[in-house]
Amino acid sequence: MADIRNKSARFEFFIDDTYTAGMVLTGTEVKSLRAGKASFNDSFCIIHKGELFLKSFHISPYAFGTYNNHDPLRDRKLLLNKKELRKIESKLKEKGYTVVPLRVFFNEKGFVKIEIGLGKGKKLHDKRESIKERDTERELRRYK
Repeated sequence: MADIRNKSARFEFFIDDTYTAGMVLTGTEVKSLRAGKASFNDSFCIIHKGELFLKSFHISPYAFGTYNNHDPLRDRKLLLNKKELRKIESKLKEKGYTVVPLRVFFNEKGFVKIEIGLGKGKKLHDKRESIKERDTERELRRYK
C-alpha cells in the first residue's frame, strides 16, 4: 500500500497538532493513490463555510481510466469532526498558523486517510538548525 509523505512540511513548519481526516475521492483517484501517483507540491488546506478543503494536491490521472478520469488538481473535501474543525478554525485565527498536509495513507479498512498538521512557519535560522540536527542524527546512525 502507498504511504505518500510531504517531505518538505516538517522542514518548512513547526507542527503543533496533527489530525487524521478522511478524504472525499472518486474511484480513479483511489486507484492512482494505490499506485503511489500523488504529489504534495504547494498543497495546503483551507476552511470554507465550516468545511476543510485540500487545495493543489496533485493526484495523477489513472492510466486505465477512460472518460471517467478525474481532474488532477481539483479541491478535495476533508472529513473531520465538528469539534476538531472548530479547534483548527480557532488556531487559524492566530497569527502565523496554517494547516499543512503531512501524509496520505490507507487505514486497515482500506480507506484513504490524510494526516494534517497545524503548523507555524519556520524562519531561515530555524531551517539551518533542522539541517544540522538531521546531519548529526545521520552521523550517529552511521557509527552505530
